[in-house]
Amino acid sequence: MPDPRPSGTETTAMLGESTAFLDLLEHTSRVAAVNKPVLVIGERGTGKELIAARLHYLSSRWEAPLVKLNCATLTEALLETELFGHEAGAFTGASRRHIGRFEQAHGGTLFLDELATVSLRVQEKILRAVEYGQFERVGGSETLSVDVRIVGATNGDLPAAVRAGTFRADLLDRLAFDVLTVPPLRARTGDVMQLAEHFAVNISRELGRDLFAGFSESARAALVRYPWPGNVRELKNVVERSVHRTPADEPVDTIVFDPFASAFRPAVETAPDAEQGTPPEQASIRLPCDIKTELARLEIDLVQRALVEARHNQVEAAPLLGLGYHQLRALLRKHGMVKSRRRREGP
Repeated sequence: MPDPRPSGTETTAMLGESTAFLDLLEHTSRVAAVNKPVLVIGERGTGKELIAARLHYLSSRWEAPLVKLNCATLTEALLETELFGHEAGAFTGASRRHIGRFEQAHGGTLFLDELATVSLRVQEKILRAVEYGQFERVGGSETLSVDVRIVGATNGDLPAAVRAGTFRADLLDRLAFDVLTVPPLRARTGDVMQLAEHFAVNISRELGRDLFAGFSESARAALVRYPWPGNVRELKNVVERSVHRTPADEPVDTIVFDPFASAFRPAVETAPDAEQGTPPEQASIRLPCDIKTELARLEIDLVQRALVEARHNQVEAAPLLGLGYHQLRALLRKHGMVKSRRRREGP
């Protein structure tokens, strides 16, 4: 059996010796041997796709295809045809048969990233494929059978999406045979320097340098102290940028967290409180306070601003908040921002 770690730069998120990370790897290895669906939950940039690959290559399906699809990048209609395929003539422009990801993954594993963004209608078809291993291509009547293991991933709260009515409870029940939660990098402080040095050596090699001169003590302290909201992906970008800006024969002393930082950065209009160094959102909050209330207020404000900027087109407003359409709809329901009269949902 091959090394379960993907090749090339994808090995990066699989480095670490922290307890939280090693526990995750052990959990992954145990569930890999069970031929059941698995959910991988974690923040953006934590390496969910790499955990899915580890599940596949440690399973009995390791010689069969590992097929991947990011569900958030496609409209509902395109996602349906990508998953299940279509027959020639199924719609305008469909000049020939298209084989979908379920058929491509027959005998292997299908990794569905950003699962929380899938519409309820497509969720229903996925449920049937998971439950019975059967589906029809779009525009076709022939029932096809496949043997596919589903690994779904999301950075959202699927049980909360079920309560909000944006995710099917029966599909969640089928997919959540086991759930792997990937720890954020801030919970893996001891792994930061191991990962950073790995990235630094790799980028030094790409830059044609004979060696990596290391990090200064102040640089190491800055890397460990930083909270890494973008997790391993952000760490990789920061380290590569910092090494690139440092002369080849010198250790990295300055960590460039913000590539936009400059004394000549164009000025923007600021509110009076912001001119004094306090962001307007924080300036209006006085302690003691109810943090849940304040966070809800901030969510509502950001949603309203995004809707105004997108001219109240929810499909266009969602990406302004880093959300999928159905995630935005869930927020609107959460804060009572949906009109009481029921209307047909959709873009």
